[in-house]
Amino acid sequence: MIIFFTQSREPMMCPDTSSPTTTTMRTWIKRRMPLSEEKNGACDGSIYVNNPHLDSMKDDILYHFNLGTSTHDLPAMFGDVKFVCVGGSPWRMRSFTEYIAKELGLSEPNAEFPNICEGTDRYAMYKVGPVLSVSHGMGIPSISIMLHELIKLLYHAHCTDVTVMRIGTSGGIGLKPGTVVVTKQSVDSVFQPRFEQIILGKPVVRSTELDAELAEELLQCGKDLAEFETVIGNTMCTLDFYEGQARLDGAFCSYSEEDKQSYLAEAYAAGVRNIEMESSVFAAMCKLSNLRAAVVCVTLLDRLKGDQMTSSHDILHNYQQRPQVLVGHYIKKKLNAYKKS
Repeated sequence: MIIFFTQSREPMMCPDTSSPTTTTMRTWIKRRMPLSEEKNGACDGSIYVNNPHLDSMKDDILYHFNLGTSTHDLPAMFGDVKFVCVGGSPWRMRSFTEYIAKELGLSEPNAEFPNICEGTDRYAMYKVGPVLSVSHGMGIPSISIMLHELIKLLYHAHCTDVTVMRIGTSGGIGLKPGTVVVTKQSVDSVFQPRFEQIILGKPVVRSTELDAELAEELLQCGKDLAEFETVIGNTMCTLDFYEGQARLDGAFCSYSEEDKQSYLAEAYAAGVRNIEMESSVFAAMCKLSNLRAAVVCVTLLDRLKGDQMTSSHDILHNYQQRPQVLVGHYIKKKLNAYKKS
């Protein structure tokens, strides 16, 4: 028997899953068991949701996806999903779907990929084979809402052994623009690996640890491709694009260029190599749900040298393709390995 600890540090017992157990007990394990301090997937590949109230709901409406357990056959629609790629822009996630479909040989000429969430304007969702592609908008609140419903979708669809990867853009620190950063750990604005949220008026702090083995595999994919520089580093997740990231070009600014440079130097010394606005809650929620997760972002500029993006549209477009190429290579590599085993 293994002892796990909740955030209140009270022990919760996880039954031995190797011994005979009832269906009810197995459901309890998947829904109630918090993630251990070991790496994701320590018990099995199931999706964990820690909400006893779901048991009493006849229908779970995934409102922002325009999906529901009584209106859609989620296991039939999504049960084969093994990879989920999320990114801010609906256009970018459609583009990724088209790209990965060609890479996996799953698309016909001029194939159309319908938006599964077309009944809502909040998020876009596309699927090709075992790959699900979902947009999450900008910032922690937007991606948090999407992740709650995505995690429940995967749970209701009975998915197992799912890998989730955020692909996006970021500002780099001390890196050449166009460098792809695979996140080692997401840190907050004071460089701590944590995500803090206020729940019922009280602060709750969660770990932002990501799968180290997955990060190394993605780094190796970058070496295999040898098309652009790929590095592993900490990613700072902020609540704001301007003052929260020490920019000098917002509507308000109460600090000097020297203050900015000093802060970014501190960040660099703490291992931070890029800055964005979603990785902390992404890491925290994936870890709680037993999802193997990674963050892969390209840097559009070096923040030590400026705040505004001056590169041409074509160059920026090329940069934005790089996380897709890296993650696409990883998915193709893993699926080929599955076929051979």
